This record gives sequence, structure tokens and C-alpha cells, in this order.
Amino acid sequence: MQLSKWQTRIKPCYESKEHYKQILGQHVQELSALQNLLYASNSFSVLLIFQAMDAAGKDGAIKHVMSGINPQGCQVFSFKHPSAEELEHDFLWRTTQRLPERGRIGIFNRSYYEEVLIVRVHPEILRAQGLPERLLDEKKIWKERFRSIVDIEKHLHRNGTRIIKFYLHLSQEEQRKRFLERIDTPEKNWKFSQSDLAERALWKQYTKAYESCLS
Repeated sequence: MQLSKWQTRIKPCYESKEHYKQILGQHVQELSALQNLLYASNSFSVLLIFQAMDAAGKDGAIKHVMSGINPQGCQVFSFKHPSAEELEHDFLWRTTQRLPERGRIGIFNRSYYEEVLIVRVHPEILRAQGLPERLLDEKKIWKERFRSIVDIEKHLHRNGTRIIKFYLHLSQEEQRKRFLERIDTPEKNWKFSQSDLAERALWKQYTKAYESCLS
């Protein structure tokens, strides 16, 4: 799949800000009712996965869409650079620890897909994982990791976890505008760091890595 062939801007499903709030309210109410059923049945769990380039709006989407969810039955986890402890385990270990219990909703802001995205773009992270040399064949390791991801998702489905994935698509130009907005708006300064610029310089590499995930 080539991301360049997919639109980053689509026609809004709402006619005005008031209409948007009305639709959001209806959906939030429906989600709340469904969450109660999920909790009461205590048979299934739901895992929502959000992946995207920096500044694509993952935090905002989670905040708005899940605003009516009972926080007692929902947990949000964000996965960034792996810690020293996480590097001592297999690449799925840190996300496996955060899977939702039966009757609950789990939200991953980034996920195990980081292991075939950021790790692919930053091979130094792969080297830091302490794998045997014979397993570091970059012609095979990504294919093997995709297989591990597919296998664990099938395993989770067989055991009652329903996984819903969201990829938020934005253009490089839109990312530039959002970074500038973060710089120019004092209350958004905390969202911006110099590392954002370093990662932005790797746009093509990240695009290629994402395309391999989406194909």
C-alpha cells in the first residue's frame, strides 16, 4: 500500500461545530451503553490501537471519542522508547503486560507496531535488545516480527479480545503546520521538542515502514 495514494483530507461528516457536538454526543452515549454491556458480560475485552506519525492527533482522538467512557473500565497506555527493563524481554512483553482484562477497554497510544516502525528506522534500538547475532538478519527479522504480531492477535481473538486499529493519516505539510502551531501557541509548547524535528527528517523512512505494516 502506498500512503501517497490515500487522501489526508476528506469531507467532514458534520455540517457545523454544533452538528459535530451533536453527533459526538450521540456516539458517546452509545459507547457508554455498550461499555456497560461489555462490563456486565465479563466475557470479552476490547483493545483499541492508535498509530500515526507525530502530530497526527492520536491524543485528541482518544480524548474526544472516549470522553463518555467510564474510566473505571478503561485504561490508556502510551508506548515510546523502551525502558532498560523492557529491553531485557521479548519485543511483545511490554504491550502484553498492558492488555485489557475481560469486561474492559484498553487503548494503546502506539503499540507493538512500534517494533516494526521506530525500531526499523532506528536500528540502534534493535541492537540494544540484546538478541543473538544470528537473529539480527534484517532481511528476515521484520517478516518474523510481523508473523509474531499476527499470531498474538489471532491468539487474543480466540480468547475473547476484539482488536480495533486506527491509523491517522496526515501529510508532511500538515505535520509542519501543526508543529509550528505548537511552537507559536504557548499552551501547546509542551507538546513540541527538538526530537520532533529529528524524527520529521526521517519522514520517508517512516512512510516506508508504515506502508509495510498496512500492506
